[in-house]
Amino acid sequence: MKRKTILMLLALTAAATISTTSCRNSTTGKADPLASHIDQAIKPGDDFFDYANGKWFRENPIPASEASNGIFQVIDDTVNAQVRKICESSAAIENAEKGSLKQKIGDFFFSGMDSVTLNKKGIEDLRPIFAKIDQAKTIDDIISLSAWLSTIGGSPFFSFYVSQDDRNSEKYAVILQQGGLNLPERSFYFDNDPRSVKIREEFVKHLANMFKIIGYDEAKANQAASEEMKLETSLAQTSRKMEDLRDPFSNYNKMSFKKLQELAPVIKWGDFFTQCGLHSVDTVIVGQPEFYSALNSYLTKYPVEVWKNYFKYGVVSGFSSYLDDATRLENFHFYSTVLNGIETPKPRWYRVVNQTNGYLGELIGQVYIAEYLPAGTKEKLLEIGNNIRDVYAERIKGLDWMSEATKEKALDKLQKMTMKVGYPDKWKDLSSVEISRNSFIDNVINVNKWYFNYMINRYGKPVDRTEWGMEPQTYNAYYNPSNNEICVPGCNIIVPGFERRMADDAILYAIIGGSTFGHEMTHGFDDQGSKYDAKGNLNRWWTPEDSTGFYSKTKLIIEQFNAFIPVDSLHINGDATQGENIADLGGIMMGYQAFHKTKQAAENKKIDGLTPDQRFFLGYAYAWMVNTRPERLANQVKSDVHSPAKFRVNGPLANMPEFYNAFGIKEGDPMWRPESMRIKIW
Repeated sequence: MKRKTILMLLALTAAATISTTSCRNSTTGKADPLASHIDQAIKPGDDFFDYANGKWFRENPIPASEASNGIFQVIDDTVNAQVRKICESSAAIENAEKGSLKQKIGDFFFSGMDSVTLNKKGIEDLRPIFAKIDQAKTIDDIISLSAWLSTIGGSPFFSFYVSQDDRNSEKYAVILQQGGLNLPERSFYFDNDPRSVKIREEFVKHLANMFKIIGYDEAKANQAASEEMKLETSLAQTSRKMEDLRDPFSNYNKMSFKKLQELAPVIKWGDFFTQCGLHSVDTVIVGQPEFYSALNSYLTKYPVEVWKNYFKYGVVSGFSSYLDDATRLENFHFYSTVLNGIETPKPRWYRVVNQTNGYLGELIGQVYIAEYLPAGTKEKLLEIGNNIRDVYAERIKGLDWMSEATKEKALDKLQKMTMKVGYPDKWKDLSSVEISRNSFIDNVINVNKWYFNYMINRYGKPVDRTEWGMEPQTYNAYYNPSNNEICVPGCNIIVPGFERRMADDAILYAIIGGSTFGHEMTHGFDDQGSKYDAKGNLNRWWTPEDSTGFYSKTKLIIEQFNAFIPVDSLHINGDATQGENIADLGGIMMGYQAFHKTKQAAENKKIDGLTPDQRFFLGYAYAWMVNTRPERLANQVKSDVHSPAKFRVNGPLANMPEFYNAFGIKEGDPMWRPESMRIKIW
């Protein structure tokens, strides 16, 4: 994906020095964001990311309510302001037609904004759930609870869903993955660096505080917290590492229902699936069989009361954002302040706008495209996407490490890659979802139930390849290997600083071409995507020799990123992040080549003292203009497959001779890499 989180050296000659005495575009009179963000105190060859964005970072410190600040925040604020108007105007409608888009949007938003009622209720809306948990007496009851909690958006102790079969993309399969952890990743339970140790200490305190909110006295709360930490540590111990989850072959283990029952006999799987609404399940795909074998023993090792407390914490933590301020702030303290360094919460309207958008994004999206998305968005996105695809085909044909037989299959996959851009042509039907102004939690649970049933009901039906996984108001993008498709929502057309006007092609092909279309297309050929064929099936379609050549190149990018240290002494995990790093490198190279087919590149005229090539590379740095708190950086390095923003810029660009030429990068500069070490994959 483009985000998830979420992201050089002395000038050779005076001719390569950038003149930025004027930061205003001479033709429009408006400030040019590229020129105006440059930090002249930093040389481009020392740290291009800080050179390109440093002045903006200095003038726009990270707000106390954020873990980071930058282009994503600017665009999110723009979109949120538009979505806020949709929410507030919908809530203001008197006697809105029952079941209409704006009735559901307005009532959901209203119920979240009603702080008086929420604070008066406290956690009372969760009491029926706790009562159901308290009724459990046996392990069979615990399994039953896990199934029921899955249907309402609770937190069971493993990951379970219905999705496309990786080896047969025309069919939906029941898939089981490891899960159940409330810290971001397994390493948080075992690493002994000061940050990890402190986080574990704070997590146990947080658990105890949440149990007190539930109603436990201090002694019982502390005991429950200690027992839960032991339970989660056991689950973490038998969970695969982040980098080990990247191989789709080793994480694909299709087995019969009988074999699943033998793998974890304590769980009565037939009853579990039936309670979830699944019938006649004959085969399942288990990502990590060893996790389920270990889980089987944990279910009898840990007492029923420990599992009940585990479920209660999952419920109160998972729903805390929709409850009273005291519960919400306790959860905020650990997950936002301790883990990410965020000092203060966002205002209520901001949170509730995001929550309404998160749950009813399909409905808001229909209003958004009608009222806010610029005309011609789909057409412009398709234009850029098709140009990037054409360049990709040229580059595949010119590869010196791939055989003609594999090139033919790669070109076929590229040609068949579907591009979903702008917004879907059909929307999910949420007409049956009940939304009122009576209870925020009830609204959330009702939507959770709808989406869970929507997922379950796909089983046994033909795969719907027209379905979107994002809404048009989502500033992000993705590649889905099972559908061999990329999705670029409409709001990706936004470029801050170019409101109500079109940015020049150097910027468009850097941001939309390189870091979006080029990035997502390359995911189809990264260390994971390259294992899926043109139809979206997990399949070894490469010759052995081509695979060897490919992995010799990906090994180099792993080594490059392993050397980066974003915070403290923590190195980037080059293995776990290689897919995103490969996509970044491929994306910027595709974007650059496609840009050089434009009129702006051919004319080679400066804008605000910047050559077209300089604007392209500055535009790419602009695409990842994100300043991040050290707490969030440490969290990201340990738990995210995306490298921090700085290295998503400096890493790929250090491999491009065109970048060296544009900014006069020379040997001895920190950004310079010997030609023999410069990586080119696609």
